[in-house]
Amino acid sequence: MPDSTPKQLLDLEDLGLLDGAPVLLRRALSSLSTGQWLEVRGDSANLGEDLVVWCRTQGLGYERRKGTPAVHRVQKGASPPTVHSPADVVECADPMWGLAPRGANVEAGGPQFAFPLKHKRDLWAENLSTIYKQAVANQWSAARDIPWTQLPKHPAELEHAVKQIMTFLTENEFAALYVPARFIPRVHPHYREVVEVMAMQVADEARHAEAFIKRAQAIGSDLGATATSGQLSLQTLLEEPDFTTAVFLLNVMGEGTFLTLLKFIQNHAPDPVTAELARLAHRDEARHVAFGTEHIRYVLQIEPEKRKSLAAAIERRSQVLASVSGLSPYVSDALVVLAGGGISVAQIREGARHVMGLHREMDASRRERLQALGFTNDEASELSSYHTKNFM
Repeated sequence: MPDSTPKQLLDLEDLGLLDGAPVLLRRALSSLSTGQWLEVRGDSANLGEDLVVWCRTQGLGYERRKGTPAVHRVQKGASPPTVHSPADVVECADPMWGLAPRGANVEAGGPQFAFPLKHKRDLWAENLSTIYKQAVANQWSAARDIPWTQLPKHPAELEHAVKQIMTFLTENEFAALYVPARFIPRVHPHYREVVEVMAMQVADEARHAEAFIKRAQAIGSDLGATATSGQLSLQTLLEEPDFTTAVFLLNVMGEGTFLTLLKFIQNHAPDPVTAELARLAHRDEARHVAFGTEHIRYVLQIEPEKRKSLAAAIERRSQVLASVSGLSPYVSDALVVLAGGGISVAQIREGARHVMGLHREMDASRRERLQALGFTNDEASELSSYHTKNFM
C-alpha cells in the first residue's frame, strides 16, 4: 500500500498564492519523489480554494485534512519529461533543443526548430571565444572616437575622391552586413559562439557604413557614384546559398582584400579623420578575416576535398562576372587622386604608381592566405587572379 505520510512540512504563514507562495511550494516539491506528499499550512484567506485550483493546473494531487488550523496536502505528480542539452559542443544539434542555451534541460513536447545549419562540421571554427571577446573590447563609435573637428577643407577634386571611395566602401559594407545576417537565423543556437561572432560582424559593418557615409557627407551632402559592375559583384555574394562558401568568398577573399585597401587608404589619407576611419575599420575587418580563415581551416581539416569546391566557387563567380572588365573607373580614378594627392600630371603619375602597387599587394596577400589554407602555389596564384576586380 502506498505510503501517504507527508515527507515534508511547509508553513506559508500568511503568504497567499497571489503573493508568491508558488515559489516556496515548487521549491518544497522539487525535493520529493513522484507520489510523495507535502503538508502545507498557512493563515491566508482562501488558501484551500486557491490551492485546489493551483494543484489542478500543475498536475498535482490535493486533499484537505479537517482540523484547526486546516491542513492541506499536496501530492507531487510526475515531472514533465525533459530532453537534456549537453554542455559540451556536439557534432549534431537536436532540433528539440530549440532556442534553449547549451546545457539546459528542455521540456519534451515543445516545437522542433528547423535550423538548417545544425552540424558542427558545417559551422565551427577555432578561437571563436577569443575573436568574440576582441570584438566586444574593440567596439568604437563614429560620433565619439573619430576626430571630426580635425577635418580640413580640401581642394574639390581631392574631396570628391574621398567621397567616391567612401561611397564604394559603404556599398561593400552593406554586402558584408547582409551575408552574415542572412545566415544567423539558420544556425542552431547550440553553436552560439558562431552566432555571437557573426552578430558582432553585423554590428561592425553597420557602424562602418554609418561612419563612411558621415565622412562622405562631412563637406557637402552628395555621395559618389555606384557602378553596375560593383553591384553585380556584390549580388553574387548575397545569393551564395552555402554557408562555408559564402564565408570563404566574403571573409577570406573579399574582406581579406579589403584589409589591403583600408591600409592603403589609411596611408594615403589626406586628413586624420579619413585615416582614423580606415584604421578602425581595418581592425574590425581583421577579426572578420580571422573568423573566416579559422572556419575554412576547420572545415578543410575534416573534409579536405572541400578545397576543390571552394576553388570551383571562385571560378564560377569569375565566369558570372566575365562581363566586368575591371574595377569601376569611379573608384579607380578616385584611388589615383587620393594616392597622388591631387590632379596635376605629377600627382596623377604618382597616384597611378601607388595604385598599381596596391593591386600587386592585394594579389600577394590573397595568395599568401590561400597557401596558408593548403592551396598550392599554382592554385593560389590562379584563384587570386580569378577574384573579382571590384575587390569584394
